[in-house]
Amino acid sequence: MPHTPAGAAFTDLVLEVLRLNGLLTAAGDRLSAPAGQTSGRWQVMGCIDDTPRTVAAVARLMGLTRQSVQRTADLLVAEGLAETLPNPEHKRAHLLRLTLEGQRALTTIETAQYEWANGIGAGLDEQELQVALSVLARVTQAVGKG
Repeated sequence: MPHTPAGAAFTDLVLEVLRLNGLLTAAGDRLSAPAGQTSGRWQVMGCIDDTPRTVAAVARLMGLTRQSVQRTADLLVAEGLAETLPNPEHKRAHLLRLTLEGQRALTTIETAQYEWANGIGAGLDEQELQVALSVLARVTQAVGKG
């Protein structure tokens, strides 16, 4: 059965998002490298920046598997960038939070990201970006339900 027009448009969007994901991951690796990190580590660090979270909560928030986040969390803890805390709501699922060293690394990455994002954003229309964000949020919600 061939795609409907909406199905074809959705498929084209998925392919473009996958290409963008690859480019964003590569850019994230470049931005985080001076801090000795990767895009994957940066994602986890960003999730626990303001609020300690369980590994499972980080995984849900980022749409990743708990196991992949656990591996990253273990590396961050081993390197002194994050630490685990007792979780008053769950005996075995500890909370993960950044250490001062982890916060410094994240600040280094975020500073580079601000400059990079401002440069990219300067060449794009802000209203179009807001529309794209809204559409992608709705697509994310629809795919999450499907």
